[in-house]
Amino acid sequence: MEPVDEVLARLRACADPSRIAGMARYAISPEGTLGVSMPELRAIAKELRPERKADPAGAHRLALGLWASGLHEARILASLVDVPTLVTPEQADEWVADLDSWDVCDQLTGNLLDKTPFAYEKAEEWAGAEREFVKRAGFALMVALATHDKKAPDEPFAHFLILVEREAPDERNFVKKAVNWALRDIGKRNGDLRTTAVEVAVRLRESGSAAARWVASDALRELSDPRTIARIRG
Repeated sequence: MEPVDEVLARLRACADPSRIAGMARYAISPEGTLGVSMPELRAIAKELRPERKADPAGAHRLALGLWASGLHEARILASLVDVPTLVTPEQADEWVADLDSWDVCDQLTGNLLDKTPFAYEKAEEWAGAEREFVKRAGFALMVALATHDKKAPDEPFAHFLILVEREAPDERNFVKKAVNWALRDIGKRNGDLRTTAVEVAVRLRESGSAAARWVASDALRELSDPRTIARIRG
């Protein structure tokens, strides 16, 4: 596995500072950002994949080093090269506590943390957190599980909908968008969960919270769309 310094040098070689202003328009902090595109990051991760397979411990060490660099794109790359079976709950907590950007949060949960054996437990734990990006990580992790864990039973997702309803009044932008995202994607898993998600959304729409009403209205538009219903029915 390549040393951390070599991989960081590869990232810096791909850097394009002109992209940073555009990223900032999407509420991505310019702090520690190089301006490396996602296709470039995924291409580097793909090149490292054979080494990761041959040396998972080395890939894990590389991921830890990339994350410790503090660089925005290095942290996304860390989520792409780390080995889920070697990630500990303590590491997951530490990385999530470091989050300061929605895109790193969503990449981390969707590339790596949803494949760990403690993913469901952490989704529930983080959903009740006070810090904005920790809470977002909880709901983004629910989305990743709803999307990727095709064989999971309905029960954990029905429980997640209880957490969605509980946390929907949170008015912080990155939280309410993730809560809405979880409500929509859990509801799209199958007909039974759609029914439950719609019931949650209807209750939220009648609540006294503006944030909860926004979460509900946006989700109901998608979950009531005939095209969405047709896809769920297969």
